[in-house]
Amino acid sequence: MFTVAQIEQAHEKVKSGADFPKYIQEIKEMGVLSFETWVDDSHTEYYGADGYQTSSQPQYENLEISLKTNQDQFVKQLKAHQQGQTDYYTFCKDCAETGIEKWIVDLNQMTCIYYDKAGEEVLVEQMPS
Repeated sequence: MFTVAQIEQAHEKVKSGADFPKYIQEIKEMGVLSFETWVDDSHTEYYGADGYQTSSQPQYENLEISLKTNQDQFVKQLKAHQQGQTDYYTFCKDCAETGIEKWIVDLNQMTCIYYDKAGEEVLVEQMPS
């Protein structure tokens, strides 16, 4: 089964959101079925076959997640990130400021769903495969 170290090694190649699709393909080949990333400290829970689960350590000090969701601003900042205009930490700060608490990536469905603090879906994205 995959390890957090293997996933982090693949993630080191990601310099911007533009590199994300290659990263997704690499970890999918490792056996990752889905993962859930929490914006407050960027720890991620990874899920594999047969109930396998592992978690990464927090990546930074806690960010405060806004209780007010601003979907329009979030989508604008997400697009900028995906075009390589921001780094990962900036993207996470943008998520926190626009009320995004976490995202869940499903590698079978190839979706990334962003959620607010109330657990409501803010955006469902189909990822390139």
